[in-house]
Amino acid sequence: MAVFILIFLLLLFGYALLIDYYRKAWKKIPLFDAGNTNPSVRISVVIAARNEEANIKALIESLAIQNYPTELYEVIIIDDHSEDRTWHLASEYHETLSQKSIRLQDQIKEGERLGSFKKKAIEVGISVASGKLIVTTDADCRFHPDWLRTIAAHYEEMNAKFIAAPVKLTGDFSLLSIFQILDFLVLQGITGASVYKRFNSLCNGANLGYERNAFYEVKGFEGIDNIASGDDLLLMHKIFLKYPNEVFYLKSEKAIVTTETQKTWKEFFQQRIRWASKADRYQDKRIFWVLLFVYLINCCFIILAVAAFFKFTWLIFFLLFLLAKILIEFPFVNAIALFFKQENLMRYFPFLQPIHILYTIIAGTFGTFGSFEWKGRVVKRSGSREEVRKSGSPEVRK
Repeated sequence: MAVFILIFLLLLFGYALLIDYYRKAWKKIPLFDAGNTNPSVRISVVIAARNEEANIKALIESLAIQNYPTELYEVIIIDDHSEDRTWHLASEYHETLSQKSIRLQDQIKEGERLGSFKKKAIEVGISVASGKLIVTTDADCRFHPDWLRTIAAHYEEMNAKFIAAPVKLTGDFSLLSIFQILDFLVLQGITGASVYKRFNSLCNGANLGYERNAFYEVKGFEGIDNIASGDDLLLMHKIFLKYPNEVFYLKSEKAIVTTETQKTWKEFFQQRIRWASKADRYQDKRIFWVLLFVYLINCCFIILAVAAFFKFTWLIFFLLFLLAKILIEFPFVNAIALFFKQENLMRYFPFLQPIHILYTIIAGTFGTFGSFEWKGRVVKRSGSREEVRKSGSPEVRK
């Protein structure tokens, strides 16, 4: 017992140092304001859409009101084999728009056996893009009117090759939504801190910008195209290896992309398992070791929780260590919540810790050894290989 407690204490001490490192780094990231600048870079917004009939109209509306010259940006929507009315609605709604920057055009590609349909869709979209700066997002996202202008200004000021930008979850006041939002705040904080300190290559595909030339210089998704996920940070790391001093995090309220939380616990776990499935695929092994470290700490909590059923002393240790974890994490998460204006949810943070511990174990385990389903596709892992049940190729719609 004494040995286990000592090991756990050492792990928690190391965890405290790591979280404090992230907290200080997050607070040091300078806030960026485009001010009255008038950036002139041409942007191609590339979006792979699959089964998004509920979101496609709002997506196009949000893109159509960007405060960026229409002659300087285009939107390329790639239909990733939607099985609903996504493309029909997009075409129908597009006809009513006067925004010439948003154009739709079919370009059918031959079917292929692919490991990642989304990467292929983005790759094809970039191949027909005319912009110097590629911006990727998801079809269920919404944007501030100055979103593109802020990204463009940051790109020109920093001479960036790759920009990771903030993503915000919104939802109702259900347990599921609050839990997702708080969990995602942690991920966003670690992302910003890691990129700022060049500690890890982390980002979210819902809000990225990178030079078209840089994409081709690192041969795009070559070498990672057999992995179902990872169109974001796996590509980021490839660009980081070539341009280590030209990868940045854009901390700006106007650059925030907003998307909604998952509607069910099943959808939430499937999403997080999909994200966790990349853990052992990272070329940046520092990410893997950080994830493993966090996974082991949460495993220790599970061991204590089980042991508490047999001996009251273990329950005392479990509660004390849980309190320590809350005190370690709260200042960091609160700092991120203030930036995203979601600090009102922090009152729920301590009470959701037990669920978060269990969720971390489940997502980490199934992400490594299990399979996941996402938008009608089942990805099954077998060793270092992934098998996607459905095959075919995306249609490019620009």
